[in-house]
Amino acid sequence: MSDLLQRLRGRGWRMTSQRRVVAEVLDGDHVHLTADEVLARAAERLPEISRATVYNALGELVALGEVMEVTTDGRAKRYDPNAHHPHQHLVCSGCGLIRDVHPTGNPLTGLPAEERFGFTVSAVEVTYRGLCPACAQGVREGPGNERGRRG
Repeated sequence: MSDLLQRLRGRGWRMTSQRRVVAEVLDGDHVHLTADEVLARAAERLPEISRATVYNALGELVALGEVMEVTTDGRAKRYDPNAHHPHQHLVCSGCGLIRDVHPTGNPLTGLPAEERFGFTVSAVEVTYRGLCPACAQGVREGPGNERGRRG
């Protein structure tokens, strides 16, 4: 059973077949799917699933804190199931591929006290940007392929 499914069961989330499929689609490392990509993959497993059901399930998962919404550069929101594993993101400015990264050290050390303006900082979000190997080589792949969807 996936980490996400285990967490949801532990919280007593009502596990309908539709919700289960959405959670299964989101399972894995480096998963950052759009709602439409979740819908497409869920429909492969459960053809009768509706767009509204997928969007509602994603909204519930975000509200529960089990999935994070990730937005980069005005692109479509993506859903990251690694909400309980502290990490940052590496984003390709060409194709939009997103990878989870786990740098060492405390990101707050880069923000001196005088630059905090009296804020009590509770969270840090860091996004690294660049070109993935395929885009750097000029072999840009579109969002409809497996590589673009897995981002």
